[in-house]
Amino acid sequence: MKKIYLFFRTIPGRLKDEKGLGLVESMVAIGLLGAGVIAFASALAAGSLTVNEHSQETTAQRLAQAQLESIKSAMYDASGTSYTTVSAPSGYSVSFSVSSAIYATDDIQKITVTVSRDSVPVLSAEDYKVNR
Repeated sequence: MKKIYLFFRTIPGRLKDEKGLGLVESMVAIGLLGAGVIAFASALAAGSLTVNEHSQETTAQRLAQAQLESIKSAMYDASGTSYTTVSAPSGYSVSFSVSSAIYATDDIQKITVTVSRDSVPVLSAEDYKVNR
């Protein structure tokens, strides 16, 4: 019991030599913490932009694939005028062109689908349709 009493009795004596945290140390700590917060915020902003861009690209790919599947599942039309355009979400538009002039036969069509966002082309995809 006497050892414990002596230990606690000497604690205030030990703390007399401590001067605490100075202004310079405090400023360095705040600067390091601020730099870490800024780096984290920058990484978060860059990640958010990447996710948004990836989401737009995925939507464009989905629309292009849907348009190609719609045309390929429709009855063959030599002129390509009876093919319908799929509906697109707000801000997106889908257009397609059908060409067969480059082939010796009219039984093969080259289909080019262009997906635009706010009138700016985002994705272009090509496929072929065969009259079977």
